[in-house]
Amino acid sequence: MLRRLLRGITLLAYGLVLVAVFGFCAYTAFSQFVRRGVTTVPELAGLSREQANALLADLGLQLAEAEAGRFSPAVAAGRALESRPRAGSLVKRGAPVSVVFSLGAQRLEVPSLTGRALQAAQVTLRAQGLELGDTLSIVAAAGAAGAVVGQHPPGGSEVPVGTRVDLLVALDRTPETYVMPDLVYRRYEPVRSYFERGGFRLGAVKFEPYEGIAEGTILRQLPLPGHPLRRRDPITLVVAAPSAGRAS
Repeated sequence: MLRRLLRGITLLAYGLVLVAVFGFCAYTAFSQFVRRGVTTVPELAGLSREQANALLADLGLQLAEAEAGRFSPAVAAGRALESRPRAGSLVKRGAPVSVVFSLGAQRLEVPSLTGRALQAAQVTLRAQGLELGDTLSIVAAAGAAGAVVGQHPPGGSEVPVGTRVDLLVALDRTPETYVMPDLVYRRYEPVRSYFERGGFRLGAVKFEPYEGIAEGTILRQLPLPGHPLRRRDPITLVVAAPSAGRAS
């Protein structure tokens, strides 16, 4: 009885071994059959169109360029970015491999910002995909205070996305400064007419009687002679009059 049992176990083990060997052989044969005519997609990133085409042709594959390229600041225009299927994928020989080629760095036209307020210029730059660079304030003959009077790169230039644009912004123009002349003993009416034509401000004008001095003669002044004078500064005068209490 025991001998029969051992013999049965031996036959069962032998049968299992045969099944395993047969299965392995069948799998190997099937795998080779399936893999026959199959190759791996090579790495194409960075290759030119001619290089990618030659490499794929050597492996029995076809180059099928993607319909649209893609902008890339890191890869030069005309160089491969990626393939579909990806590198390392198994494909049958003769299969097409779609390749996406770089269009290079996307370039934008710099808008002209002259005359715009600084904040508006910054909004315009960001809307265009550009960045505000350094801003310098200068005294400019043209342009309102706070307005852009210069830029680099200039308007109309083509630059990559994200380029910084430096701006020159106008300051309040420094008012022109003059030297206050000596008006004492000069006639008031010609002096008044001269300063008003020049755009200067006449402030308080006081008439005082002064013995021995002709009516209409300037007696005192502020600012004093030699002091700086701007058009917005008031000019105060004391003028000789025949009687007190008369004012302009």
